[in-house]
Amino acid sequence: MSPRETLDPPQAPSGFPYAFEQLGKLETLLGTAIRGKAEVLRLSLVCLISKGHLLIEDVPGVGKTTLAHALARSVQSSFHRLQFTSDMLPSDVLGVTIYNAHSGEFEFKPGPIFTNFLLGDEINRATPKTQSALLEAMNERQISIDGRCYPLAEPFMVIATQNPSEHHGTYPLPESQLDRFLMRLRMGYPDPASEREILRDQSRSASEIQPVLTGEQVTFLQSLVSQVRIDDALVDYMLAIVKRTREHESLALGVSPRGAQALYRAAQALAVIEGRDHVIPDDVKRLVVPLFSHRVVLSARIAPGQRGAGLADRILEEILTFVEVPL
Repeated sequence: MSPRETLDPPQAPSGFPYAFEQLGKLETLLGTAIRGKAEVLRLSLVCLISKGHLLIEDVPGVGKTTLAHALARSVQSSFHRLQFTSDMLPSDVLGVTIYNAHSGEFEFKPGPIFTNFLLGDEINRATPKTQSALLEAMNERQISIDGRCYPLAEPFMVIATQNPSEHHGTYPLPESQLDRFLMRLRMGYPDPASEREILRDQSRSASEIQPVLTGEQVTFLQSLVSQVRIDDALVDYMLAIVKRTREHESLALGVSPRGAQALYRAAQALAVIEGRDHVIPDDVKRLVVPLFSHRVVLSARIAPGQRGAGLADRILEEILTFVEVPL
């Protein structure tokens, strides 16, 4: 089969079965670059077809950038990579207006954000001023410069990697920016069998991945998400979880309405990936930690020695045990 035949969608895509087939191909392809991380790959696809942005956090060397590269290269669309550093300026992300001496007019030179997939590598090494350049783009899919608005391409996805905040040379991302990421994933170390495969076969890399979907196909898959049915009882279940985060004594800041919307949309996307046209309670439970752990803020009453990377996760898991699951 030629690459052209692989990328062309059928004349009349048949909704959910078509989505299940295409996303299965994509997940299999990503598995050739990222070994032993099936759940991380599936959640990455949830983020993609939810029209969300993905934050990947972990120690250096576990495959954060490889995952971002693989996901972007698996779709036939434009891709830019930005290495965030402490001396980076907002114009390095958005673009700049310059004076053209020949025409006598100012011209806007678009920055790397004008793409379908933007990889922000080590995003928390840039200053808050530079990080803020992404806020409007991530939320409204447009940027405003010199009084003019410029729409961004569709699909548009920011995939950012960051090192843990205790590492040298990092700036913590502000809550307003964290809330714009649909989910935060941690790669973790591979299991022994997967690490053995990595050592044995070092010839495969994300740069060798060939696209299996077009941008138009991704847009179509994203349009299917809103057609997934969610029972009213499940909506009440989601809201009960959100309400608990706002009342928990160990949390100073609970999940925002944007976070609740993210859970609703991501649950629909997970159902699409698993070949269903409806959401089940397990979809919600599976998504709470990756969607909410970066959105909640720990209370100041928690001693510094008790704070850790997994404390917010444990609090959310505790909340899930207290909220009644609909039948």
